[in-house]
Amino acid sequence: MKKDVNLLPNDPVLLKQMLSDMQLEIQIWQKKYSYLLEQWHLSQQHRFGSSSETNPYQSQLFNEAEAINAETVEETVGVDETETEVIAKPRQKPIRKPLPADLPRETVIIDIPEVEKTCTCCGYELHNMGEESNEKLEFIPATIKVIKQVRLKYACRHCEQHGTQNSVKIAPVPAAIIPKGIATASLIA
Repeated sequence: MKKDVNLLPNDPVLLKQMLSDMQLEIQIWQKKYSYLLEQWHLSQQHRFGSSSETNPYQSQLFNEAEAINAETVEETVGVDETETEVIAKPRQKPIRKPLPADLPRETVIIDIPEVEKTCTCCGYELHNMGEESNEKLEFIPATIKVIKQVRLKYACRHCEQHGTQNSVKIAPVPAAIIPKGIATASLIA
């Protein structure tokens, strides 16, 4: 919107009119610019900003069941109810499928330190009474193998024979990146 200074009229009234028209045009462009800038900020906020799903009426959204229940209670107030016993099934613990047998395996034995292999109640030596094992996947570039961790358990024969307190000790579980997971750090990496 450049105008050559030589082409401008010499009449001051006409120059003032042209100047006021230009100022008006600038104001219109500034309003358009601020509107677009505001729209851009809103879209950025919508795309990258934190969102909250709180709604003041949200507690009333899913109360149909309560309304239906209230209606049935009102209808059955005068009716004799027979007691029914509800038997709840015991919740089954999820069972993980075993890892494929064709994967190479390596066994790591995790033992209690020698100093802790004595009974805390009588001081006699503990004997090995069993073990607990789990399997984890380890990733070696281009190969995967199963590492079986065996934690040894110990018990006191003296306490078993004399019927006193029977203490069982087991090696602690090594720290894992994902608790109760089967992946080792190398597999996750």
